[in-house]
Amino acid sequence: MTTHFTDRPDPARDDARLAKVSTWNVGTQRRQEEAVDAIRKAWESREWPHPGLLSYSVWAGEDGATLLHYSQWTGEQDYQDFVREGRDIRNAEIDAAVPGIERLELHTYELYRSGLRAAGDTREAGCLVIVEAEFDGPDPARQRAWVDTVFEALGEEADLPAGGIAAHFHVSTDGTRVINYAEWESAEHHIAALAAPGDGVGSPSPHWERVHTYPGMTGGGGVHRYTPALSMEPGMGG
Repeated sequence: MTTHFTDRPDPARDDARLAKVSTWNVGTQRRQEEAVDAIRKAWESREWPHPGLLSYSVWAGEDGATLLHYSQWTGEQDYQDFVREGRDIRNAEIDAAVPGIERLELHTYELYRSGLRAAGDTREAGCLVIVEAEFDGPDPARQRAWVDTVFEALGEEADLPAGGIAAHFHVSTDGTRVINYAEWESAEHHIAALAAPGDGVGSPSPHWERVHTYPGMTGGGGVHRYTPALSMEPGMGG
């Protein structure tokens, strides 16, 4: 299989059982661009590494220093096969082109629940917002109950924020984390939504208060905005 370049991944695709999410610190905006170029070259010069890898995307952090990696897989064993057979050679080539990349973290998630765009909505996500929540111990039921609480709060909103496209809530397989992979038209739309009354996106209400003070929630990595840099999936050629 060849490598096919796409506009964006589809976080809600039915065949993706796992998502791997990691962050690289590359230091500067110029090195962001150089690293994305090196990733592209390392992947397009080789066959697609594994049929169980459904998509691989990179987003550039608004901070000018980080890259978010989001890959979708049919299962954990497929990812382990890739680690054993194909990851190191690609990373070595990338590191040779951009020395000193700091790989900060890697977490494994399952998509639990999505708030999808309306039928006929063709807007493109110009901004990805990652919202992280962490809990004081592994509890898959609590992860999902917290996400359900978010949707209850959203259901009370008379009007959803302008520029919001879709939200995809992923729960970590270790039971301790949740991320919202939120697609927005632009960073400006998200900034305006945060500036509205309330603690983050959403109007003040008892439901939102429960979201923010949920028992066992210890915080998280905050809110981070990204712009699309690179997205790939297997092609039919080869």
